[in-house]
Amino acid sequence: MDISSPTKTSAKPLSGSFKTYWYAGKAEITSYKLEQVRYGEIRDGRAVLVYVTEDFLPVEQVKSDDPNKENISVLKLNATKKFNTGIYPYSIMQSSFYPVANNQHALKVSASIQEWCGQTYMQLNNRSDFEVRLHSYFQSEGDQNSHLEKTILENELWNQLRIDPKSLPVGDLEIIPAFEYLRLKHKNLKAYAAEANLEQGTYRIYYPDLKRELTIHFNPDFPFDILSWEETYPDSGEILSTKATKLKILKTDYWNKNSNAFERLRDSLQI
Repeated sequence: MDISSPTKTSAKPLSGSFKTYWYAGKAEITSYKLEQVRYGEIRDGRAVLVYVTEDFLPVEQVKSDDPNKENISVLKLNATKKFNTGIYPYSIMQSSFYPVANNQHALKVSASIQEWCGQTYMQLNNRSDFEVRLHSYFQSEGDQNSHLEKTILENELWNQLRIDPKSLPVGDLEIIPAFEYLRLKHKNLKAYAAEANLEQGTYRIYYPDLKRELTIHFNPDFPFDILSWEETYPDSGEILSTKATKLKILKTDYWNKNSNAFERLRDSLQI
């Protein structure tokens, strides 16, 4: 499958292992020890990746409340980070909704960043093109609406890897970098030239113009869980690296475990 083209067409049947693992009514929650680059220093924190399948409405592009033949099954990733910069905390969340059919780009991607100075929110919807809305407390960014030609989204690759790492795009590509990176570094929202390669259990993307490299280490066997990642780029005049290393993994229907009695599960995730 040529995933580098703007439109993907051929859907690959889901394996029995995939259906058993991802349609058991539970999410996969994985915690990571985080070393986050910010303002020229490394900050200790925690990252959490929450993967779960759900029914998605293709027109409204929100989670479906009821069974519907028009629903699209997606593998959703909610990726969160929490760390402190001196006296004040940062909270980051990115969400990507990627069809399990692995035959088109993510239907929706969003990212929010909260800290004591303010907050930003960016959302992409996959329609006739990519429709993007940005809300920011920075004067230079403000509230923006834009349209982009469809191309590879770095955010969607984290979902695609979990479905079929062999389908990940490689070679010389055009990729829209992770929304988190674009907002933290105040970079223009566009596709950047990138070089990607896939080895046994390792996927690497390098953006020459940004001098940024992302390396993801994952289990080469199903369910292709993510073991660690490293993101290196210039920050405050230095080349620094954000690193995340797997701590614990938990399969659970967390949405049914919202009473105080289940706070102990946070201890099992070391968060």
